[in-house]
Amino acid sequence: MVSKKNSTDRLSDSAKEIHRPYKLAWGITGAGDLITEIFEVMIDLKKTGNFKITAILSKASVTVLKAYRLWNTLPTIADKILVEKDANTPFIVGALQTRKFDALLVAPTTGNSVAKIVHGIADTLITNAVAMTTRTKTPVFILPVEKEGNEVNTTLPNGSKLELFTRDLDAQNTVKLGKIKGISVLETPEDIKNLIGRR
Repeated sequence: MVSKKNSTDRLSDSAKEIHRPYKLAWGITGAGDLITEIFEVMIDLKKTGNFKITAILSKASVTVLKAYRLWNTLPTIADKILVEKDANTPFIVGALQTRKFDALLVAPTTGNSVAKIVHGIADTLITNAVAMTTRTKTPVFILPVEKEGNEVNTTLPNGSKLELFTRDLDAQNTVKLGKIKGISVLETPEDIKNLIGRR
């Protein structure tokens, strides 16, 4: 489920055109949790042929994708890959603010990135992109890995399972995230397909 009822209404009018691909900016932070499941959903979206995807990678996500052996899969999903150098480089913010994209998706999103977004800190490429995009009519969809009451059996790069618990602080930040105007919080990777895939 999505935390905001009007999220589908916020899809830009241009996104409803059937004559061109849906232009999606996909931010990937350095979370290993849910990364494999998210990639599976994104592969399915790409197979429809209706999406033009630009991947925006945090510095930490590069290490995570290589550890999970997803680095070589990414080019099969994304038409363009941008790797963070600093909060403004590559300069994706300009394209987001001028509505060159139909939506910004950040999945998975670490507790650290959620905390920064909630407290107005925009010192990374992805948190800056979120901050600037919420000042426009372009919808922002965020899939946090830290949720209230969440007990996670996450999959490690070697395939083994690790049980983790969400800190109260991180859970509270996720709740606050859903209250920020312009942001819709996704609960599961399938929400990406159910919401964005049904444009």
